Amino acid sequence: MTDQFYPEQPAMDYLDGNMLAGPLAEVFAVDLTTATGRCASCGRTGPVAGLRIYANAPGVVARCPSCQEVILRLVRTPTSAWLDLRGATFLQVPMPAEPVMMPGPNPTAM
Repeated sequence: MTDQFYPEQPAMDYLDGNMLAGPLAEVFAVDLTTATGRCASCGRTGPVAGLRIYANAPGVVARCPSCQEVILRLVRTPTSAWLDLRGATFLQVPMPAEPVMMPGPNPTAM
């Protein structure tokens, strides 16, 4: 039975968020598939790699696996990349720890 506000939509095949590693590597110096994000619609928090990716469009669309709302859109043109993250409240990107700088001469610079 279909709801008047949410008619049945045809089933779409999707990939997982790991598919974003290549396209996002063109834009960012870190692997964003390891980032954690929160869905602005339902509040689900999880890794970007866990998003459902729909690539049968003029770009890539990533949807929340819980509520199906769009979290991320990425479109690449010959001269730029367009990234829309309005469906996420945040992205927490893991970064390597910065090395501790010791006072004194740098032995590797000698």
